[in-house]
Amino acid sequence: MSTQPVIRKVLIDQLLPAPLPTTHVEIRRITMEPNTAAGAHAHNGPVFGSIERGAVIFRIADEPAAILRAGDIFYEPAGVVVSQFDATEDGAVFLGYFLLTEDQTSELRQIDAD
Repeated sequence: MSTQPVIRKVLIDQLLPAPLPTTHVEIRRITMEPNTAAGAHAHNGPVFGSIERGAVIFRIADEPAAILRAGDIFYEPAGVVVSQFDATEDGAVFLGYFLLTEDQTSELRQIDAD
């Protein structure tokens, strides 16, 4: 048992590639059915997220894939291809935090597989 009533642990301290004049953050709860592939995509702003339930196979560009499970966090840089964000056989529910500038709306661009 902890002797501290509140414990704060940094889960991610992500440097952004450039200063971002964030004016608002949009938080979405996203549900993916089992074995659903999001397809290669990119966002127009940085996205942070955390897996609430289930699991996904996550891969940025050509980096090695990782399996993210409940409690795991992720970062999708603006404009960078997320080559894999696929729900496993358990499906997945996650929170996505979209950092947005003034008058910006969140956009997801599907990338054609060549």
